[in-house]
Amino acid sequence: MDILFWIATNIFGTPAILLGFIVLIGLLLQKKSTSQLVSGTFKAIIGFLIIGAGSDVIVKALNVFEPMWKEVFGLESGSLGTFMGQEAFNSKFGSAVTLAMLIGFLINVLLARFTRFKFIYLTGHMMFWTSTVFAGVIVHASSGIPIWKLVLMIAVVLGVYWTFQPALVQPFLRKITGNDNIALGHTSASVALLAALFGKLLGNKNNDSEKIKVPKGFEFLRDSNVITALSMGVLFLIGAIILSTKGTPAAAELMKQSGDQNFIIYSIIQSFTFAGGIAIVLMGVRMFVGELVPAFNGIATKLVPGAKPALDAPVVYPYAPNAVVLGFLGAFGGAIIWLLVLGNTVSYIFVPTMIVLFFHGATAGVFGNSTGGVRGAVIGGFITSTVVAWGQFLMVRFFIASTVPDTAMWAADSDMFIIGPILHFLAKLFF
Repeated sequence: MDILFWIATNIFGTPAILLGFIVLIGLLLQKKSTSQLVSGTFKAIIGFLIIGAGSDVIVKALNVFEPMWKEVFGLESGSLGTFMGQEAFNSKFGSAVTLAMLIGFLINVLLARFTRFKFIYLTGHMMFWTSTVFAGVIVHASSGIPIWKLVLMIAVVLGVYWTFQPALVQPFLRKITGNDNIALGHTSASVALLAALFGKLLGNKNNDSEKIKVPKGFEFLRDSNVITALSMGVLFLIGAIILSTKGTPAAAELMKQSGDQNFIIYSIIQSFTFAGGIAIVLMGVRMFVGELVPAFNGIATKLVPGAKPALDAPVVYPYAPNAVVLGFLGAFGGAIIWLLVLGNTVSYIFVPTMIVLFFHGATAGVFGNSTGGVRGAVIGGFITSTVVAWGQFLMVRFFIASTVPDTAMWAADSDMFIIGPILHFLAKLFF
């Protein structure tokens, strides 16, 4: 019994170790060399631990951004409330998330093996964040849910989602790529579908975005790290300038945070800090995903001959690079509008996380362009910002408030915002 307790605590109870163990098993099944076993296992563990460090950096920047814009709108200042946060949530439920991700993947493989939907979801970082956010929603809805029920519920939902999400967008993707060799495995599927439908309804297919010649000076818009820092920098700068001229006690208190440093400079640094935090998290995710996906893929290809890989959003970008830029611009413009609308109507400070707006807006732009040309691409971007802005508000306020609202403010996105409320309802109903 003591041995079982030790294993439960130190292996299954330690998410980073459990993840490394899963990668090790996958590599062993593929008969990898000793060097590959050690390298893959260690990199998976290190990558997972890096995520916590990056999350802390992001939260510190958000703790400046949110009260700043609350004061800009004249709202009552305060924090997000009492919540666990990503690091504490990972410590308590990270093993459940990791197990659910593994079982969900196996369900995906089995469904692909025995149904006509031959799609294997291989976008590892989205697998992780989707699992985490869904766990946060369920735990918030039913804090006393047993771990095994939490794992089972998330795993079933993930397995079904990872199988049928690529299938839903495949008819449109087939037209974009001109073949049926790959699929889209990404949480932007909902806005991609909406973009294609509204592009067809409101756009002009003959006015293809790829007929536009984009100046080389705007190529930086395709670098997500740069646009995250630039876009958040603009918002931090505007907020800092307004606070500097308000002269209210709350504004003065916020400006004291900069110490001897000029508050405007301090605020700009926070935008780079936010972008740096996201870069740290993504580096960690890439490290463990780089080992996890091959381990999963090796298992899947043996069990499901002829399966189509469902891949990350950038797989569609080369087919319409101008639509990528137009989609992001539509998403960014919409984000500014919704920041103002939400702040002035429901007193919520929307964090227009550019990493989400870029990848989702760009994907929606490509799909929108395929049916509605330039107009369809821009509409797709605006649809993205609408889903993300209102989805973030509802998620943070009502569906994940006690667990990881901080994560929902920058890592949750389109499909999660649509599926999350459904999960919340089911958890309340059954648990």
